[in-house]
Amino acid sequence: MSPPLSVVADNSAAESKTAPKLNDLSERIRRLQAEAKHLAREHIRSLEAALIEVERVSAEIADGGEAYPAGVRDIARRLAEDCEHKVQAIEAIASRN
Repeated sequence: MSPPLSVVADNSAAESKTAPKLNDLSERIRRLQAEAKHLAREHIRSLEAALIEVERVSAEIADGGEAYPAGVRDIARRLAEDCEHKVQAIEAIASRN
């Protein structure tokens, strides 16, 4: 009498079709990280541009003379100085990375 037959599934072929390869995943992760860093740099440049615009408007108000209240001119002067320093600090930090 012959031994009973049994069905054995070949799951290795199915797994290789559905599961991404490790190299594919690591490459995708590298691409996504590079894209995230690029977007972060763009966002930082947007922040710098906004601070430069605040600095410009603040300097205009600080130098606007008697048309602006003295307290507002003083705050605007300090804000313009602070924005200038913050932009320089952000640029220095961003250039290190």
